[in-house]
Formats: sequence, structure tokens, C-alpha cells
Amino acid sequence: MHKIAIYGKGGIGKSTTAANLSAALSVMGLKVMQIGCDPKADSTKNLRDGEKVPTVLESIKNKKDALSLEDIVFQGYKNVLCVETGGPTPGIGCAGRGIITAFEKLEELNAFAVYRPDVVIYDVLGDVVCGGFAMPLRGGYAEDVFVVTSGEMMSLYAATNISTALEQFKSKGYATLKGLILNAKGVDGERELVAKVAEEINTAVVQYIPRDSYVQKAEQKGKTVVEAFPAADLTAIYMELAKTVIKQERISSAP
Repeated sequence: MHKIAIYGKGGIGKSTTAANLSAALSVMGLKVMQIGCDPKADSTKNLRDGEKVPTVLESIKNKKDALSLEDIVFQGYKNVLCVETGGPTPGIGCAGRGIITAFEKLEELNAFAVYRPDVVIYDVLGDVVCGGFAMPLRGGYAEDVFVVTSGEMMSLYAATNISTALEQFKSKGYATLKGLILNAKGVDGERELVAKVAEEINTAVVQYIPRDSYVQKAEQKGKTVVEAFPAADLTAIYMELAKTVIKQERISSAP
């Protein structure tokens, strides 16, 4: 099982990238589980025709001891397994603690052993890298981290913060930064700006994703670009990203 965390500043297109990556990997024939780690709980909706799924936190509240995996794991496009951790009511409680609670429940119910995914993608809000938002970086969760960024200052600042956090964890054998994904916003000199930051944090830009109206057109249908427009150039780019972030020889599907 290959475990990947996709981080990035809120609003940068991280969830769009994660969902299209999941769709692309499923097209490649891999069994994928995507876990949205954001209180907005909208990471997986475009894998399910725009439909949000019940979150782990709200399901724990409603089902209590009767909670089962069927209450929190749902199938999406090409059988991608969709999970949303959820979060507290805005202004009440800690969103990071909500992620921790959700992860603990998934472990308690043996989600990975039951579904046996080839790839797990954690889609994580990257404005802060503390508490529950740092959970996917720790031992037993993600192995590889990719950060979605643009040439905008605050998204690059978030990428640098995530890199710093990973450096702090390096001695503990936690996840490692594998590269930046440039989700273009049309900033002047954007590719050069992001390449410079990548060099400064000792990583590389692994994929350039251009601005493309197919993203909005697909999302209006409640779908990923990979599903809605399989022949589009942008779909080919997401397929390239899928091949980049996953090495086939590292997949060890159970018999």
C-alpha cells in the first residue's frame, strides 16, 4: 500500500488536484482510497457526481457504538473509496482534533485491512501544519508528501512551512517531501518563482498544471476532468502526474 499526502494552502486547487489524481490512478487500474482531511468535507465530492458524503465525525456522533465502515467509506468514480474526516461546527472545537479522532476510528475499524487499497491519498489543508493537520506526516500514515502551490506568495509560504515541518520530522522516519505540484494561477514569472522556491527547500517541481477551463466545466458537472473529459489535454497531464507520484514497482497488492 502506497500512502501519499497532498498538502497545500486553502483555495490553491489542492482538492481538485487530489481528486483528479485519484481518478487517474483508478484509470490505471489501482484501487484508491481518498481521505479528505478538511472541515469543509468537499475533497471527494467530484468523485461522486458532486455529492458530499457523511463525515466520520458526524457519523460517530449519530451512530456511536453502532458505527461501521459502511457508514463512513463510500464508492466513487471507478470504485475510488471516499472518506471525509469532517470537523467541528465553525467556532466550536478544534478541526485538528477532529482529524485525529477520525483517523483513530478508521484504525479501530481496520479500514485499510478490510478494503486493502493499493494507494491511499490524504488530502490535507496546508495553511497550518500542527495537531491533527500534521497527522498524515507521522509514522504509519503517509510515506510521500506532495505540495500543491502556485506562484502566489501565500501558497509558496505554506509550501515552505510544510517543508520545514518535514525537516523537523526527518530523524523520526516520518513522511518525506517528494516535490511541488505547480497549479498555475497566471502569476507573472510563475514557473520561475516556484522553481526558485523548490530549489531553496531542496526539492523539485514534479508537475506543471496549466490554468484550464476544463476544471470549471468538469466541476459544474460534479466530476473530475479525468472522468468528464477523458480526451482533454488536461486529463493527459493528470495521468502524467499519477505516473510521477506512484512507482508501479512499489505497489504490492495483496493476493
